[in-house]
Amino acid sequence: MPDPIDDLLGNLKSSVSPMRATLQELHAKYKSVSDGTVADYIPELALAKPEWFGLSLVTVDGDAYDVGDHALPFSIQSVSKPFVFGQALDDHGRDAVLAKVGVEPTGEAFNAIVLDEESNRPFNPLVNAGAIATADLIHGKDFADRIKRLMTTFERYTGRSPHIDNAIFMSERTTGHRNRAIAHLMLNFGMVSDQIADSLELYFQQCSIMVTAHDLAVMGATLANAGVNPVTKERAIKQQHVKDVLSVMLTCGMYDYAGEWAYRVGLPAKSGVGGGICAVVPGVCGIGIFSPPLDPRGNSVRGLKVCEELSERFGLHAFELGFTGEKLADQFRLRKGR
Repeated sequence: MPDPIDDLLGNLKSSVSPMRATLQELHAKYKSVSDGTVADYIPELALAKPEWFGLSLVTVDGDAYDVGDHALPFSIQSVSKPFVFGQALDDHGRDAVLAKVGVEPTGEAFNAIVLDEESNRPFNPLVNAGAIATADLIHGKDFADRIKRLMTTFERYTGRSPHIDNAIFMSERTTGHRNRAIAHLMLNFGMVSDQIADSLELYFQQCSIMVTAHDLAVMGATLANAGVNPVTKERAIKQQHVKDVLSVMLTCGMYDYAGEWAYRVGLPAKSGVGGGICAVVPGVCGIGIFSPPLDPRGNSVRGLKVCEELSERFGLHAFELGFTGEKLADQFRLRKGR
């Protein structure tokens, strides 16, 4: 039976994709939105300009569509968490990671000092408690080796050498008392190791990695492409763990807005207080958005609006009846499922 995507490719008469025009339309539509405030609880984050706004989409074939401030670097913050979770899964396997970190949505703020009362585990790897426990699981013969492995992980996802902003790292470290409290609570219950001081340093550094909206789109496309970076063709995560990462992103990735996000948008995604959102359309593409003004839950206001409209316009919701990605694929040259 003919593949409708192959038919579409065969009938394309121009290499010019309407996807860039779609992103330009959305950028123009939402750039004047003035809702939200730039995060300031970490002093370096407060330096971001509210007008910054970049959109990027990268397909599983490696084609890129970039608009606005897509190349402007910003700190990855919590968008790092699912990718470090994936590294922990690769290092230890599913059962060992689940013994230390759950996969349940919390309904609590991302920095809540709370653990599961029955298991004493953090609820999931995408809140601070779970992310600290996940960072603690990263292998290495010493601290320097663990940092090197962390950076290599992000290099495989982005396709370029990552950079940690020292000013942001020091800002994270200086203001990180709540995260230290969370870490010591978990140490009390045996959810983290006695190397927790180093693991906190590792966590602060992972949040301080500099990325762009384009980088986030490539990272999302890598997950969409079963764990293989579509640009470099290098595997970033074992294929069997991709579904674990995407499942947690869908249910827990957007702070305490995660339930409504799953209801309205229905895509695996992760946001960060630096203004980034990385969303994944499995088998199709990754979406990267950067816009610093945040809503009260810590999600990019413009980013939410763009994702909602893309999901509605192209039927991207995970439970959309008959979703195959064809409506979105109609916007660019794409062979689905590579």
